[in-house]
Amino acid sequence: MVVQAYRLPDQAMLEATRILDGLSTSVLIVDEHHAVAYLNVAAETLFGVSRNQSRGRPLRELIADATALGTMIERAVETWRPYSRRELALRPLAGDGELIVDCTVAPFEDAAAPGSVIIEISDATQHQRITRETALLTQIDGSRLMIRQLAHEIKNPLGGLRGAAQLLARQLADASMREYTSIIISEADRLVALVDSLLGPGHAPRKELINIHELLQHVRHLLAADAPSIAIDRDYDPSLPPLRLDRNLIIQAMLNIGQNALQALAHAHTPNGRLVLRTRALTNVNIGARRHRVVASVQFEDNGPGVPEQLRETLFYPLVTGRSDGTGLGLAIAQELVARHDGLIEFESRPGRTVFTILLPFNASDVSETA
Repeated sequence: MVVQAYRLPDQAMLEATRILDGLSTSVLIVDEHHAVAYLNVAAETLFGVSRNQSRGRPLRELIADATALGTMIERAVETWRPYSRRELALRPLAGDGELIVDCTVAPFEDAAAPGSVIIEISDATQHQRITRETALLTQIDGSRLMIRQLAHEIKNPLGGLRGAAQLLARQLADASMREYTSIIISEADRLVALVDSLLGPGHAPRKELINIHELLQHVRHLLAADAPSIAIDRDYDPSLPPLRLDRNLIIQAMLNIGQNALQALAHAHTPNGRLVLRTRALTNVNIGARRHRVVASVQFEDNGPGVPEQLRETLFYPLVTGRSDGTGLGLAIAQELVARHDGLIEFESRPGRTVFTILLPFNASDVSETA
């Protein structure tokens, strides 16, 4: 299929532009030199630039790496047929992150501009995010099942082991021998505490209205004490209203994520290691099957090596870790604690930038109370 351009009367041209501007799909027309000839409103939003500012500019001035899109354009022109790719990664220079898009490039027949193409871009980031969140929620359910199995398989034998060691200690007259039974008892207690930490507190969250920045400051002080050589910066949204949270549970969740980031920086010996604590308010966010009008986003961003590819699908499962000295419990526990607040932890990672985001929904009445 080849899209043909016709010289429309001015009124028809205005109507065509109005229709294109009403689309949620981004539409671009690019000439043979890969320079932008036209953007609709959706494309202006996607690339963070107006059509007047973009006209005549090459794609490389709008996209950090236009190689993949350039290859698609050349292939479409060479074969004179449309060419599509799903889940193509684009990084607009005017944006603050990577976008995952579905893209179609088709030849655009225009006598005044031979070699032009029309590009349709649909933002697949939201679809990918929903898919990832569904996987994360499935991991939470799987973690809970694994936790129950661990509790049953580990705690009961440990109780018997501890009791047998206590009985044996009473039969030993030699104090030096009783030291060994003391070690058995203390190690059994340690393993029970480890399983209990995986199970988390048994009571329901004791929620109260709390300023999330107060908790973040507390966590920041603890993290700074653990890793004084790593810069911990703040990027807070001061307009964020209070949330109804269990103070201790959320502090523990944030501390687990922060410590995980610091340990990744330390183990990789990252030069100029940096952790950024960031807060924002997001609107109309889906968490699982529920859509929330307003949620708080609490981010932990580090410039470390990133999450290993082989761990990304199972990162929130208990006992999954990329470090030889890790327990694999920190993120699993953090996810469970946040889930008790109807929230979710998600992440994106590449070498040099890893971001863990805690999403915590506001209670509608709490927002109105503090507005």
